[in-house]
Amino acid sequence: MAITLNNGFKMPVVGLGVWRMDGKDVRDLIINSIKLGYRHFDCAADYKNEAEVGEALSEAFKTGLLWNSDHGHVLEACKDSLKKLQLDYLDLYLVHFPVAVKHTGVGQTGSPLDKDGVLDIDTTISLETTWHAMEDLVSKGLVRSIGISNYDIFLTRDCLAYSKVKPAVNQIETHPYFQRDCLVKFCQKHGICVTAHTPLGGAAANAEWFGTVSCLDDPVLKALAEKYKKTVAQIVLRWGIQRNTVVIPKTSKFERLKENFEVFDFELAKEDMDKIKAIDRKYRTNQPAKFWGIDLYA
Repeated sequence: MAITLNNGFKMPVVGLGVWRMDGKDVRDLIINSIKLGYRHFDCAADYKNEAEVGEALSEAFKTGLLWNSDHGHVLEACKDSLKKLQLDYLDLYLVHFPVAVKHTGVGQTGSPLDKDGVLDIDTTISLETTWHAMEDLVSKGLVRSIGISNYDIFLTRDCLAYSKVKPAVNQIETHPYFQRDCLVKFCQKHGICVTAHTPLGGAAANAEWFGTVSCLDDPVLKALAEKYKKTVAQIVLRWGIQRNTVVIPKTSKFERLKENFEVFDFELAKEDMDKIKAIDRKYRTNQPAKFWGIDLYA
């Protein structure tokens, strides 16, 4: 099952995120996932496992992400990822975060801090400049589609205004506790596919880094899992698919890899979609969502 992007290319609606997966383990995991039917893999320079991912990829939809310190070196950063992944092109290349920081070297995905311990933001590079460099990658044939990640509704609107090649995707955090319905609908209205990079809510890594709250113990979701004879994770992923979003859950366990892909043999009724809509907490956590000393969700 795939979703058609605004340039005609198709992207599988279920993918596998490889953040925080050790290089030595990720190769076998991807090979097993391909055997199960996965054809969409979300990679990034900052994940530091591109070489191992590249060894395992064949006929798959491959997404890469430009790191914050490479906004002024988009072409070089893309070529570096392609080399590590052993690819001629990427299906999709995203601006990882809407912030440019001090350059630390191509492929060196650092987050440099200033003397006050705050992220050392590069104020000489605008997001518009970064985007036009991303557009050049399309004309050079290095990527098929380009998009954005972690952009709010205002930054997405601005990108639409200054872009010649419209963003095909906005990859954001969205799940039953943080549904972001206005942003999702805005993107879809303007032909931008939404990908949920944290579709199950806060796992250990997300809780540690971002304070994200997990929804997998929610009683409403548990009741629906019992009703449909599915796991809670399958209910949540199916909900995401029925919102016309792409979901890329992360797991390193084979049984969960298999479970996460078994979401095409049932459909949630409208009243059950409405029940999930009602558990939205509007905010991702009770505390400010800060990363590197700045609030990316403000």
